[in-house]
Amino acid sequence: MKFSKADFILMRWSILTACASMLLGGAILYGSSQYAGHAQQDQYDAQRLLHEAQSRLATVRQDLENMSAYSGEYAVMEEHKIIGDEQRLDWIEGLEKLRLKNLVADFHYNIAPQKNYTEIPPIDSGNFHVRYSEMKLHFDLLHEAQLLDFFDALRSQIKGRYQLEGCVLQRGAADESGSPRLSAECGGGWITLKNRNAPP
Repeated sequence: MKFSKADFILMRWSILTACASMLLGGAILYGSSQYAGHAQQDQYDAQRLLHEAQSRLATVRQDLENMSAYSGEYAVMEEHKIIGDEQRLDWIEGLEKLRLKNLVADFHYNIAPQKNYTEIPPIDSGNFHVRYSEMKLHFDLLHEAQLLDFFDALRSQIKGRYQLEGCVLQRGAADESGSPRLSAECGGGWITLKNRNAPP
């Protein structure tokens, strides 16, 4: 079958319409593909945001459970002034009250400036800085039990957390009654927890 020039003139609108339809169809297909790609990316982003929100929600729920579980212990530590600022003045006043009770023949102490506590091996202190105020004590004793009584009283009557590292006992010269005198050197320190988010 042969087409003449006159046939092409008659068919040109049909050919142009077909070409336009193909171009339009191609544009629609390309646009649909792009839209589908964006829709899929949006779906991935929405799923990621959903997972992140679920993770944050789970963390908040865990924090709430931890808060309810540990709030009692936290309140006790706050009441005993373990959490917060260094309580040096309270410690000094408490030690002077112990002196008046004559639990030991005599004692002297020295509290060093507070510093960061370095535990070996390192510990995870969570949201707290662990601070340490080293305190060394020298005792004059009549007998060893006085030392135990003193530290029992220190723990029960002075707010704070004193960690005793150890003591060295030495027997000295006898007193007027002939009883041997004892002396003791003890080392340790006051531990204070400071919230990392608290103002300095």
